[in-house]
Amino acid sequence: MCSSDLPLRHGGFHTTAAVHEHDGGHLGGIRLGQRQVSPDFLLRPILPTLARQIEGGAGADLFLSADAEWMDYAQSRGLIAPASRANLLGNRLVLVAPADSDVRLSIAPNFPLLAALKGGRLALANPDAVPVGKYARAALTSLGVWAGVEKSLTRSENVRASLVLVARGEAPLGIVYATDAKAEPRTRVVDTFPASLHPPVIYPVAVVAGRLNPATQSLLDYLGSARSE
Repeated sequence: MCSSDLPLRHGGFHTTAAVHEHDGGHLGGIRLGQRQVSPDFLLRPILPTLARQIEGGAGADLFLSADAEWMDYAQSRGLIAPASRANLLGNRLVLVAPADSDVRLSIAPNFPLLAALKGGRLALANPDAVPVGKYARAALTSLGVWAGVEKSLTRSENVRASLVLVARGEAPLGIVYATDAKAEPRTRVVDTFPASLHPPVIYPVAVVAGRLNPATQSLLDYLGSARSE
């Protein structure tokens, strides 16, 4: 992925932690050309975005973005090969609570989200910079509740930080990706946001400009095959 969540560097592959979580471990062993690669993923701080890292000359062959906006940014600056661009994965937004919470909410126009916080904060990745936060803001705005909860946000640095706050009971509710919620047993899904409330949550992939080669094509083909499994 790109502008959000924890960036990961995999050989010549730029993505983020949330995409790796979504892919279910498919990237654990990839054949590049004649050799098998078992990547050692390295968490790194946001710089602030992977697209800008590539723009600054960071070595990468493929770019997997957290949203279409940052892939559009890369394409508009000639950083990717447009013909190679494809939507690799998708996701959903969910409202989560601590596993032992008794909160019950149904997501609907003007639903009582602020009241359900009971003076606490809504765990949400920064909606000004992080894709999941942007999607959540769009959904809550569509529902007519954004203005009421905007001042009760944590504005976490990424989706996993938001999930941890809920898992620890430090936030009564949070909005995260469905795949992240599934991986955290200390939380439970309260309800799922209708996809029609926000732009599609998609993770596009593309070859970095000037980097098309047999190894890159092998990785791109692998990702496409993993998607269909």
